[in-house]
Amino acid sequence: MANNTIIQFKNVTKQFDQDSLVLDHVSFEIERGKFYTLLGPSGCGKTTILRLIAGFTEPTTGDIFFNEKKFNDIPANKRQVNTVFQDYALFPHLNVYENVAFGLRIKKLKNSEIDSKVKEALSFVNLKGFEQREIREMSGGQRQRVAIARAIVNEPEVILLDEPLSALDLKLRTEMQYELRELQRRLGITFIFVTHDQEEALAMSDEIFVIHEGKIQQSGTPIDIYDEPINRFVADFIGESNIVSGKMKQDFLVEFVGKEFDCVDGGFNKNELVEIVIRPEDLEITSLEQGKLQVRVDSQLFRGVHYEICCYDKDGNEWLVHSTKKAEVGAEIGLYFDPESIHVMRLGETEEEFDRRLEIYADGERHGE
Repeated sequence: MANNTIIQFKNVTKQFDQDSLVLDHVSFEIERGKFYTLLGPSGCGKTTILRLIAGFTEPTTGDIFFNEKKFNDIPANKRQVNTVFQDYALFPHLNVYENVAFGLRIKKLKNSEIDSKVKEALSFVNLKGFEQREIREMSGGQRQRVAIARAIVNEPEVILLDEPLSALDLKLRTEMQYELRELQRRLGITFIFVTHDQEEALAMSDEIFVIHEGKIQQSGTPIDIYDEPINRFVADFIGESNIVSGKMKQDFLVEFVGKEFDCVDGGFNKNELVEIVIRPEDLEITSLEQGKLQVRVDSQLFRGVHYEICCYDKDGNEWLVHSTKKAEVGAEIGLYFDPESIHVMRLGETEEEFDRRLEIYADGERHGE
């Protein structure tokens, strides 16, 4: 366990009944002072991980460590963790001040100490002067900040956020993404954020855990996850992707849609069957002669910052293009892409196998093999 690790899961399984395996031998580490996102579709196990950290449920098998100490059986109220729920769970009969002070009063702190801590917490979330405001008088964004103030006033080492932005409208949601990220930086403590919104995860996180069917499919920075997905699920779930079958002819040469293309991937077996990912924004509309692919435009939608263009090649493969150039429905066009835009994925590869393959390949490159 690294010195900076605050939370560690070791081979954790959670099963609510004989036929309900929610988490399947999950292992990971959370470092102090970072913004983490647990990302995945509904029912993938991300909220269960949050509940295990909070102490609201216990693992069926495996161990959870906090600051290098096993805390499987530590009750929720004894953990240096606070949770901000989706509905914020504020007390409607208490004003802003008393909502934030509630946990401190339970601890029976002196009134002067409570007053100092509450005012400091409210100032931190830009709610100074709102102490006597009733909760019903607060906007959605302000209520969220009250919930966060109530969480940080207890000086936890970790704040858990269970889809706290999902009930907000799009504009406010975007504003709160920036506010949450800036707040985490100012606090310098660990945030663990749960969402099913991949754009939200990419915008806010230091690191993302992509979860599917109770397993962590891939972890890494937003750029790593977006640019180097390790399997079809991650490529399809994070952003939009064009995914086709192919064959790795040799290092830096791949075949798909009946043609060979230069690429930047290596470490595969010769003629190994693979899957190819090209992001829609990496496809450039050009003439038929200059295009590496020749396609017919099937439909086009204007998305504000770009056109979303759906095309098909002669073999029936669908190609999604994001471009500032407008195309004509029914027209035949060329699509150009750079070798760096081609991402090659090994079939069925796990994150551990992916990391090991890159390590072996990089080591071979260093030794000129």
